Amino acid sequence: MARLLLFNKPYGVLSQFTDRGSPTVRATLSDYIAVKGVYPAGRLDRDSEGLLLLCDDGRLQARIADPRFKMPKTYFVQVEGDPQAAELERLRKGVLLKDGMTLPAEVARIDPPDLWQRDPPIRQRKAIPDSWLRITIREGRNRQVRRMTAAVGLPTLRLVRWSIGDWSVAGIAQGAYRELSGPAEIGSGAQGR
Repeated sequence: MARLLLFNKPYGVLSQFTDRGSPTVRATLSDYIAVKGVYPAGRLDRDSEGLLLLCDDGRLQARIADPRFKMPKTYFVQVEGDPQAAELERLRKGVLLKDGMTLPAEVARIDPPDLWQRDPPIRQRKAIPDSWLRITIREGRNRQVRRMTAAVGLPTLRLVRWSIGDWSVAGIAQGAYRELSGPAEIGSGAQGR
């Protein structure tokens, strides 16, 4: 039976088990996860937080990470500025980035979600408001959500991946993980929405 771990990755942690070649010591998955034989299914940038899936099954890993399967990934995104209808519509229709047009995204403005405190906290500027968006994408380009919000004039301040398919970080403390308990629980998350 495949093993699947849902890890709530803190800010500043690399999505890998080792950090080769860096002159400074940076936190890695090995600082949080002592399970042997599991590997990240996809990546989450060092400066992003939230759900990172780890598994020991190559087929499941490909189903989660490969853009061909278009598994939905939902993010809570704190942006600088006050998003207007036109900016949100551009995100919904797809945004032209240097590596091409993104697929359409599901985008909604939301109240600040009930999340853990980030360490270090984001910078606050008195004269510039910030807002929260829920963005769901079905592809996984490098730093895609950050680049999309920047392209419409809403720089990302904080990025938290909340779910992948039906798997969610809800109820998992920052820096902790939960191992799924059986084929039904593992298989159901891969269905997506």
